[in-house]
Amino acid sequence: MSRERLSTQLIHHPYKPPEGFEAVAPGVHKASTVIFPNVHALRTYDWKDKSGYTYGLHGTPTTFTLEERIATLEGGAHCVLAPSGLAAVALVDMAFLRTGDELLIPDNAYGPGKTFAEGELAAWGIPHRFYDPMSPADLAAKISPATRLVWLEAPGSITLEFPDIPALVAVVRQASEGRERPIVTALDNTWGAGIAFAAFDLGVDLSVQALTKYPSGGADVLMGSVVTRDEALHRTVLLCHMRLGLGVAGNDAELVLRGLPSIELRYRAQDAATRELAHWMQGQPGVAQVFHPALAGSPGHGTWQRDARAAGCLFSAAFDASIPQERIDAFCDSLRVFKLGWSWAGPISLCAPYRMSAIRTLGWPHAGGLVRFAIGLEHVEDLRADLAQALPRLQS
Repeated sequence: MSRERLSTQLIHHPYKPPEGFEAVAPGVHKASTVIFPNVHALRTYDWKDKSGYTYGLHGTPTTFTLEERIATLEGGAHCVLAPSGLAAVALVDMAFLRTGDELLIPDNAYGPGKTFAEGELAAWGIPHRFYDPMSPADLAAKISPATRLVWLEAPGSITLEFPDIPALVAVVRQASEGRERPIVTALDNTWGAGIAFAAFDLGVDLSVQALTKYPSGGADVLMGSVVTRDEALHRTVLLCHMRLGLGVAGNDAELVLRGLPSIELRYRAQDAATRELAHWMQGQPGVAQVFHPALAGSPGHGTWQRDARAAGCLFSAAFDASIPQERIDAFCDSLRVFKLGWSWAGPISLCAPYRMSAIRTLGWPHAGGLVRFAIGLEHVEDLRADLAQALPRLQS
C-alpha cells in the first residue's frame, strides 16, 4: 500500500499484540462500535448474559468486569451500571412503575430521589407517599392495592436513623401475598456499600449504590449500580437500562475498579474516625443531639447493633434551638480542614448545614439547625482541632 494511502494503513493496521498480557489493573476498553468477526456473529451475539459484545452501551470487558465485582461486593448475582447514583434510583423507578402504580418512599430518603418522584413520576401519573421508616406499622397502613415499589434506606439520609429493614420487608411481603405483581423492595445501600451489612440477607429485592461514594473513594467520578439476586428482576432492570440508552465511560469504570481494592480499608478507617468524632461532638456546648448509628441514643441504634457490623463516615449534629441559623452557618464557614460540599466517602472531610423543616414531610422533632459531617482520611486529631476552633462561633 502506497504512502498516499497512509490513513487506510493506520486504520486497518495488521499488527495485533500478543495474547497473555496480565497486570494488576484491568484493561480499559472504550467503544461505541464493536467489530464482529462475521455476519453470523453480528446476528447472534448476546450482551444480556455477558456472552458477547454488540455495542458500547451494552458492555465492554471493562464494564462487565466492574459489574461482576460490584455484584460480589453486594453479595448479589447480577449488576447493572448507571451514570450516577440518582440515575440508578430513577432507573429502578422507571423499570418497575407504570401509570396508576404507587411508590412508597421513606421520609428520610435521599432528597433527589424524592424530587424525581415529585417531578417526573407524578407527571407520568405515578403517585407516591412518604412513610415513617422507623415504624413498620406506618408502612403497613400506607400500602395500597396500587403499591408496586417500596424504597428503603439504611440509615436515613442526613439524620442517619437506622430502620428495621427485615421488619419493613416482612410488611411488604405480607401485603404482596396473592398479588399478580408482587411489590418490589429497593434499598439505597450507598452508606452500607456492601460492607456495613449484607443487604440481601436482610430480605431486600434490589440494592442500589452511588458508586460515586465508597467504591470510587476519590471524589472524582459519578456512577451508580443496581444489584439483585433475582434473574427476572435483573432482566427487567437491564432491558429498561438498554431502552433508556444508559451507559458508563471506560475511564470512569477504570476509576471505580481502581478504588475497589482499598474500599474495605478506607471504610474501616473512616468508620473509626467518625465514631471518635461523633462521641466527642455530643459533649460540646450547643449540641442538642448527635446522630450516628453506633451512638447509644441515636434512632435505631439497637437495630444497627443487631444487623450491622460497621458504621460509615457520616454523623450529624442537631444544635440547640436557641442558636440562630446564621451562627450555625458561621460555624461552618470558619472550618478550615472540613470543606463545604455535597457527597461523601472521599479523602476530604466535608460538612453541610440543613434546614430540616424544609426537607421532612412528616415533621422533624428538633427546632434547631443541623449540620451533617462526612469524615475523610485526614488525621482524626486535625479534624477534632478544626471543630474545636470553630465551635465558639455558635455562641458569638
